[in-house]
Amino acid sequence: MSSISTIALSGLNAAASRLQVSASNVANSQTTGALPNADGTVPAGAPQAYSPLALVQTASAGGGVQTSLTTVSPPTTAVYDPQASFANQDGLIAAPNVDLAQEFVGQLLASYSFAANAAVLRADDQNNKALLDISV
Repeated sequence: MSSISTIALSGLNAAASRLQVSASNVANSQTTGALPNADGTVPAGAPQAYSPLALVQTASAGGGVQTSLTTVSPPTTAVYDPQASFANQDGLIAAPNVDLAQEFVGQLLASYSFAANAAVLRADDQNNKALLDISV
C-alpha cells in the first residue's frame, strides 16, 4: 500500500471515529443523573449523567492522522428538574454538556472528510492501475 493510501486510510478511520463519537453524544444527550457532590462523587444509588466525549485529531509524523478520545470538560451542566427523583434540594440535576449544533457540524465535517479521503483512495488506485498498464 502506498503512503498516499495509508494517509487517506488514516483520514477515513478518523472520520468514522468522529462520526461514532458524535452519534454517541447525540444519542445520550438526554441521559441525566444526580449532580455530583463537591468531591465529584454521585450520591449512592443515584444515576450518573452521561459524560460526553470529544475526539482529538493530531497529525502523524509520517503523514496521516491519529485520534484519541477525551471527556468534554465540564462533562455536565446543572439543569432545573424538580420532578426527577434524584434532584437535589434545589431541584437541580446533571445533564450532559452536549451542544447539538456543534455535534451536527462535527457530523458534517466527518461526512465531508470521509468523502474526500475516499476520493483520494480512488485516485491513488486509478494511478496505480495506470502505472501497471504502462509497464506491461
